[in-house]
Amino acid sequence: MRDKLYRFLWDRAPRAGERYQARRLAGMPKWRAVPPLLAAAAWGEEKGGLPLPPGGESRSLERTPPEALAEELSRFDGVSWDVFDTLLLRCVDRPEDAFFLVGAKLGYPDFQRLRVEAERLARKRKEQARGTGEVTLREIWEQLERTTALDPDQGMAAELEVERALCRGNPYFLPVVERLRSLGKPLVLTTDMYLPGEFVQELVEQAGFGRFEGCLVSGEEGVSKGEGCLFHRLRQRFPPGALLAHVGDNPHSDGERARANGVTPFLYQNAQQAGDPFRAKDMSRVLGSVYRGLANGRLHSGADPCSPLYEYGFVYGGLFALGYCRFIREQADLQQADRLLFLSRDGEVLLELYRRLYPEDPRPVYAYWSRLAAAKVTAGLFPGDYFRRFLWHKAEGAVPVWRAVASMELTPLLPELCARLGLSPDKPLTHKTARAIQDYLTEAWDRVLALYGPQRQAAGACYRQLLEGCRRAVAVDIGWAGSGALSLGWAAKRLWGLECEITGLVAGTNSAHSPERDAAEPLLLTGRLKSYLFSQGENRDLWKVHHPGKGHNLFWELLLGGEEGSLKGIYPGPEGGWRLELGENPQKEAVREIHRGMLDFAREFTGLEERLGVHIPISGRDAYAPMLDLLEEKNTPYRRRLEALLDEPGIG
Repeated sequence: MRDKLYRFLWDRAPRAGERYQARRLAGMPKWRAVPPLLAAAAWGEEKGGLPLPPGGESRSLERTPPEALAEELSRFDGVSWDVFDTLLLRCVDRPEDAFFLVGAKLGYPDFQRLRVEAERLARKRKEQARGTGEVTLREIWEQLERTTALDPDQGMAAELEVERALCRGNPYFLPVVERLRSLGKPLVLTTDMYLPGEFVQELVEQAGFGRFEGCLVSGEEGVSKGEGCLFHRLRQRFPPGALLAHVGDNPHSDGERARANGVTPFLYQNAQQAGDPFRAKDMSRVLGSVYRGLANGRLHSGADPCSPLYEYGFVYGGLFALGYCRFIREQADLQQADRLLFLSRDGEVLLELYRRLYPEDPRPVYAYWSRLAAAKVTAGLFPGDYFRRFLWHKAEGAVPVWRAVASMELTPLLPELCARLGLSPDKPLTHKTARAIQDYLTEAWDRVLALYGPQRQAAGACYRQLLEGCRRAVAVDIGWAGSGALSLGWAAKRLWGLECEITGLVAGTNSAHSPERDAAEPLLLTGRLKSYLFSQGENRDLWKVHHPGKGHNLFWELLLGGEEGSLKGIYPGPEGGWRLELGENPQKEAVREIHRGMLDFAREFTGLEERLGVHIPISGRDAYAPMLDLLEEKNTPYRRRLEALLDEPGIG
């Protein structure tokens, strides 16, 4: 009956079930480990979670400042340190997820489950044989050999290699340890762990903490912190009556059991547990664990807090930007593109990241193009889109006629237009007046196109230089209808006579909630347009959820908005050249901070891959997952803090 109950709970909440198992292996009593499993099974583990703190996650932490902690610890004769999740942070959100990466190195299927089960059986056998469940890595692998036929020496080497790649020093404790060392305080490592003590010392040294005076590892000592006896061994290393402190993250093993054995505990809230309520769960297993591990370690270690804008870039933009850049490279190679055109503003940070990832690739360039510039240059090719953008999108009575005409750069036609239509220049632009203005401009279409002639010629001169010698090019944009790449491709062939085929890459297409939801379908059908995050045929659940009317487009655009202002147009320059006219961007510092977070995440992620020697794919579905949580109703207060930036011309 008990086994059936546990199996039911595991089926309802497998992640929580694995966390329960890890807690039990760490020595937590069953009465403390079961309630979180029951809660996850009752409420569902892919839903829920806490609302995001409007001021940012890292600023919501309540940790003792490192210098104050060092001062408190300096009162003791010696300080003991837990290692994993205290001095060292892993780049996965759960320790057992490291076994997926070991399995990847070994090329062995279902390895993570087999490795966890082998540890459980090894502990059970040891308990029956010797009265202790503490095991060494070799004992685990000797058990694992029975079910996998893998060579233990090769397997242990792979596991140690993965642990070395995943572990990094907790920046919160670096100054604490340095201060205590300067005071001559004896420092000892005390950890419930199956890894060899010397290897644990190496990990701590590698992380910048230096070598400790002792290392007590439960697997080698045969006793644990969870049962309390490892603290007795710790006391034996110091003179009788010495005042000892222990720093660790587990309330039972590092807290209650330390105090019961005469050691003063200093509990450190586990960074992964602190960040877990805010992290996206609906992600593929390995990538999701790495993403959460990096995000939680950066935001919840307790080191210097990040700005909310940096957090926004790190948590919601970094994974997306990295995955999108890899998608761009893959598509560019498949299409044998001669040039990669990162369209202005949305392509700014993508181009910077792409060049960091692929410094040997000579194809990427920054290409000035915008919806406003394109509407004027290609008015003769897409008159319907031209009128929709300049008239119908503004026909709500808030814009006077003269301003609408000025935005079209047709002010020379305004006197005649007003006279012919009997309109005052100050009359509001409504659907009725928009229809009348469109009819007038259609009749005067040759004059309209003549006014845009200099811009067509200047843009042509610009792109003849950018696309010189190119037969195929790929234009990169944020989305959503693919109009940037489409208009540029038509202009290149129809207006400028360039023999260059231009296809488009977008982050996402128009969604089910877009007014023109099917606009991009002909281009997707023929391969003229490719989408990374979603389309009608890819990640259709996202296509149904993404809602421009609720501002979803804008929060993606906020991630990619450039430091420069928007391109107003490409105009004739001196000696037959061209000049650019850009709007102002009052939010340059905000943009820079968001991009800094995105680039830092990409650097940490790729650094981990390099250490592991494993490439971790980033699907569009996984890249969107963190934003899904952000867009939930519970996070409306958090989004409101960002909305102040959305209406600015430099970002929205």
